[in-house]
Amino acid sequence: MVLPPDMLLRLYLPIGAVIGTGMGLGWLLMRLEQSQRGSSSKLHQRLPQTLGKGLFWIGLPLSVVGFMGRIDLTGHLYLAPLVAWMAMLLGWLGSYLWMGIQPRAWSRASRVSFSLASMLGNTGFIGYPVVLLLPQLGLPLFGWALFYDALGTLPGSYGLGAILASRQGDGFQPPGSQSWRQWPGQIGRNPVIVAFGLGLVLKQVMLPTWLTSLLYGIAWLVVGLSLLLMGLRIQQLTTPDHLPRAAVAIAIKMLLIPVIVGLGLTALGIGGPIRLTLVLQTGMPSAFANLILAETYNLDRDLSVTCVGLSSLSLLITLPVWLWLFAP
Repeated sequence: MVLPPDMLLRLYLPIGAVIGTGMGLGWLLMRLEQSQRGSSSKLHQRLPQTLGKGLFWIGLPLSVVGFMGRIDLTGHLYLAPLVAWMAMLLGWLGSYLWMGIQPRAWSRASRVSFSLASMLGNTGFIGYPVVLLLPQLGLPLFGWALFYDALGTLPGSYGLGAILASRQGDGFQPPGSQSWRQWPGQIGRNPVIVAFGLGLVLKQVMLPTWLTSLLYGIAWLVVGLSLLLMGLRIQQLTTPDHLPRAAVAIAIKMLLIPVIVGLGLTALGIGGPIRLTLVLQTGMPSAFANLILAETYNLDRDLSVTCVGLSSLSLLITLPVWLWLFAP
């Protein structure tokens, strides 16, 4: 099955416009600083750092609460987060094995960025519209995408992902170590995880319509700001040195994992639209959360941006492949 060109335009034209705006803004700020000789201002560098931290601590939690108001908790959707966690563990294992084959020349920050790009997908900001716009899926399958993201990718990104990022690639510690015992507390204090719990509680409360609409609007505003941050970071890239590593991370994330998941679901007797939805979610580009984590925990920002940008372009190629292999 071939994906119509107009669908690709509806998916990527808004995304490309916001990313391009971020790139243009970064270039403009850099040119202004260069024109002011003797100025020590580094606004084109400070802006993405400040924006990234603001999104992590304020924007993304508000976004989670806003999107949680639209989640339908009915139906047998427990399989979606199970598949999400399996896909993330496969991504981490694949990255770990690859870095073991090439152990030299990996900084601690680069190791973490590579692993996060291999395991965390953009199942919300891109995964949602992909499911909604595909005629084979649409609203009847939207709940699967929501559960995959809300109970899988979201806590995986800002729980497990934040732990890996904060440790700067030290690796897992044995269960008896002090560091291991501190991990549940780190997850519980994470602002996005707190917001996820708050969103579940607020679903039981009849909020005013204007408030739910405001929260939902803020959630999509955060989507735009995340794309803007991506554009700002892409503009700062000056070398293609990260492309080989990014290509490997993307191959793990967008090719290897979806094939394994698709074949596994088929072997379990799960097919049709549900299988396609889950395969598409496992094959989403590297998450924008990687940019937030890279900014917040001072990881390899250039590698993270390269993975996110290159994987977003790669989706144009992989989407028709998954439709052809797994469409009902």
